[in-house]
Amino acid sequence: MRILYMGNNWLGHQILRWLKARGEEIVALVLHPQEKSAYREEILHSAGVGPSSIFAGPELHQQHVIRAIRELKPDIGISVLFGYVMRKEFLDLFSAGCINIHPAMLPFNRGANPNVWSIIDGTPAGVTIHFVDEGVDTGDIIAQKPILIDLTDTGGTLYRKLELAAVDLFGETWPLIASGRMPRVPQKPDQETFHHLADMKRIDEIDLERAFKAEDLIDILRARTFPPYAGAYFLKEGRKIYLRLQFLDEEQLKSEMKNGTVHRD
Repeated sequence: MRILYMGNNWLGHQILRWLKARGEEIVALVLHPQEKSAYREEILHSAGVGPSSIFAGPELHQQHVIRAIRELKPDIGISVLFGYVMRKEFLDLFSAGCINIHPAMLPFNRGANPNVWSIIDGTPAGVTIHFVDEGVDTGDIIAQKPILIDLTDTGGTLYRKLELAAVDLFGETWPLIASGRMPRVPQKPDQETFHHLADMKRIDEIDLERAFKAEDLIDILRARTFPPYAGAYFLKEGRKIYLRLQFLDEEQLKSEMKNGTVHRD
């Protein structure tokens, strides 16, 4: 299949490498702007396409970009952690459709930061491969893989689990995608949850005068523990103090004490 690839971050790079290692044809690449990119150089190197086949995410609606992509005759679009909504004119360029990998169990946690909201809201965690439509993570589901949230998971450790699960799920599902035998399961809108990037602001500042249920506060702090990102904080005496949680279950604590890494006093 002739693939137009839209990717960002470590996961975007890993899926691209997986495709290239299997000899799949990448005819064009769409990237985030430099200031919003991660693993940009690695993705560029792995894709191996010329400058005329590299496009910017914010420009996908522009007519000269639509014409240039149409001339490349891509069969399918693949989106991985790509942060731009796609319009019908762009989606119609692909005879086999456009698919996306989203690190959530859709329709739960559409939009931003599903690793955070699965912990805070207690919603199912997992990864989904789905068709792209004009909405945000609303297209028909192709495949899913659930992920167990451990009591010691933080936003950071859960994110890593979701990344690895996404790589596995894509590898398992690609033969169906490449053969055009993809299932299409409509999402259940009555189960949907959705979050914007800005929603983080309402949980990040911990009000020292507010009463919290202990479990709720722990879930906020662990969901926002994801070094090197800032996470939750409180304000006092003119200072902003950031909070991170470290979790050790009983066996881990015993092991650390046995190895002398924890002071007994």
